[in-house]
Amino acid sequence: MPDSPQHDLAELARLSPRPDIRLIATDMDGTLVDDAKQIHDELWPLVDELHTRGITFCPASGRQYYSLLKQFEDVGDELVFIAENGTYVVAHGREMSSDCLAPEVARQAVSRVRSIPEAGAVLCGKRSAYIERQDPPFLAQAALYYARLRTVQDLLEVSDDDVLKVAIYDFASAERNTAPRLAGLAGSHQVVVSGAHWVDVMSPTANKGRAVRQVQNALGVTPDQTMVFGDFLNDLEMMDAATYSFAMANAHPLLKERANWVAPANNANGVVRTIRTVLGLG
Repeated sequence: MPDSPQHDLAELARLSPRPDIRLIATDMDGTLVDDAKQIHDELWPLVDELHTRGITFCPASGRQYYSLLKQFEDVGDELVFIAENGTYVVAHGREMSSDCLAPEVARQAVSRVRSIPEAGAVLCGKRSAYIERQDPPFLAQAALYYARLRTVQDLLEVSDDDVLKVAIYDFASAERNTAPRLAGLAGSHQVVVSGAHWVDVMSPTANKGRAVRQVQNALGVTPDQTMVFGDFLNDLEMMDAATYSFAMANAHPLLKERANWVAPANNANGVVRTIRTVLGLG
């Protein structure tokens, strides 16, 4: 990684020739959006410019597809979405790929979460997300990330949807509290810490990096033509899928070790600034 205590914009500005970028995939929380969960106004004209140049813009998030679509509703037809941490990829309104969680593993995860007082489970399906915990603080957190959200009496009784993952919100610490208590399910799943308070239980083959490679194959794009941005541990594999891999200045230390470059922080509009610098857009 180029040596910089904060970010690498100055070095990126000197790139010559400019890379032929054809695909840009970016995480959302802690990366594209600021800490107030807002997208900078400068993104929208940039997305239009990228589309004009034949560059595919791809939100790549742990969020639900319908939540992403709502945020990008004005330009959704132009984008490819990597949702639910790579378990669900949708291009121009049509499913490109999915990597579902085995039903028995989903049930085990839900049962295990019930024994963690600080945590609540979200069963993430293709058609909707489902919760059984109904206290207002948990409902508020789930509603932030799931535009289609149904409350049910018993998550173990949900059987009419394909399960993409089980997401767990931990009011204490995802990395120190919930993740270790789910590690005993090893062999049939993976447990990924996707934020300070979120853990995802997913198929053993699902991750954002694999999803980016699927998009690359579909579009005929190489890693040298790809930029990716992330901030947390669920972005690790994505860093391996692109030559121009960026950890945000606010990223987890392990992600900074994995990425090739460091972008300015999410609160400093780092994704947009970096894209403009790399492409020479001023």
